[in-house]
Amino acid sequence: MTRGQRDAERRLAAEIDSSIPDVLRREWDRHVAREQAVVARQGIFSPRLHPFGYELGFRAPGSTGVDAAGWTELQHERATSAVLRATFGRADVDEVGHGRWLFVRCPRSYLVGDLHLPARPDRLVIEIAGGTRIDGDVLRGVRRLREQGFRIALAGFVSRADQRALLPQADFVKIDARDLDVEGEPVVDLARSHGALLVAEFVESSAELRAGRRLGFDLYQGYLLERSLLLDRSSAPLLGPDHDSIGRSL
Repeated sequence: MTRGQRDAERRLAAEIDSSIPDVLRREWDRHVAREQAVVARQGIFSPRLHPFGYELGFRAPGSTGVDAAGWTELQHERATSAVLRATFGRADVDEVGHGRWLFVRCPRSYLVGDLHLPARPDRLVIEIAGGTRIDGDVLRGVRRLREQGFRIALAGFVSRADQRALLPQADFVKIDARDLDVEGEPVVDLARSHGALLVAEFVESSAELRAGRRLGFDLYQGYLLERSLLLDRSSAPLLGPDHDSIGRSL
């Protein structure tokens, strides 16, 4: 789907939304307040395995996993919106993060400012997936988010040219621990060249954990340390306009 098609789809959605009678809108609000809101949470740990933060991911109610490989951009946007609403659009966010950083992968539309993010730079780390195409619009959007106080995490770093352009804006850089024997010290040194904290992600074996420590990684994430836990946020009260605005077009 092209950007023009996505914009047209969002305009149509906004027109439909504005035409909904108040009585139906109130009924929808009651439905949303009752619906199940589930997020997956996986810990991010210090070298001594103390909790540093958590990555949050989408889970459909009743499911235990997600295969997002074939998703469209719109599906990624909706999944991110569901995670952000369940986390920041409901009360008691510290029940999710215990006062620590919360990493959420945000697709392009959130990075360039097309969709609304929760105003929580004190908790939210905006994570950019490794497959994201980083162009001028994304770079400008990320700079704007940094000016607003948000931290930025660059995931799946493999030293592509467009990824390197984003390094000055990255507070965290994630490298796949399973590839450390291939990527080696040059990529690790480049990833930390602008002062970002390095995260070894997908740590699945003791050997990968040892390799990350040998290379001086700052943080670790993966099934060896913690599998994703499902958190049901359905009982947490909605935060009214904050909940409704997340994921809406700007």
